[in-house]
Amino acid sequence: MNITTTYLGNSTVLIETQAQKRILIEPWTYGNPACPVALKNPGPLDLILITHGHGDHMGDAVRLATESGATVVCMFDLALYLGRQGVPESQLVGMNLGGSVTLPELGLTVTQVPALHSSGTEDGETVVYAGVASGFVVTDSAGFAFYHAGDTALFSDMQLICELYTPTLAFLPIGDRFTMGPREAAYALEFLSSVTDVVPIHWGTFPLLTGTPEALKTELEKRGRSVSVHALKPGGKI
Repeated sequence: MNITTTYLGNSTVLIETQAQKRILIEPWTYGNPACPVALKNPGPLDLILITHGHGDHMGDAVRLATESGATVVCMFDLALYLGRQGVPESQLVGMNLGGSVTLPELGLTVTQVPALHSSGTEDGETVVYAGVASGFVVTDSAGFAFYHAGDTALFSDMQLICELYTPTLAFLPIGDRFTMGPREAAYALEFLSSVTDVVPIHWGTFPLLTGTPEALKTELEKRGRSVSVHALKPGGKI
């Protein structure tokens, strides 16, 4: 499948498939300081994927879901929360780790895979349980798959994600402190041996996120791992 990926900053990416279906992963655009003004409104959407409940990943989920009418796939507990916030039940597809949902109208299968991270969403002054953090593998009918890891630490079961779904494109966090840094991401790409192209995410948005794509390239060279690193700036696309 030929896809176009536009990086909107932090961990938010917009993917357009060959069938002209538009997928937004991590709906945080209006409040995202890294997102270019022209892309705050990403336009028509068919599918929204949310890996976990933190605001820098789903801060605009309700607005974007209700404005677009897109199907929203996320952790079951998070789907319940979004329903209470006004997202129509007909748009919500709740699931859990290890499960897959097939979306015939999009020609895609979405699999929710583990991530090592926390998850909760702010509701006023209260933090609401949002299930556990996750990643997603999206596979088309021809078998092409990409992996969005969400926010995660390094974990060895990434090797199983590779063996089961053989993604060739990965979106991996590199910012450090709250997720993997460049060194750990380089190890992850050894576990993900089927990946030929990687887009670094969750870096540069705030000063605390110190990891950089250049550091990832250096770590990959140290390990002798050959993979194309697409160091997209917000608004950039491949």
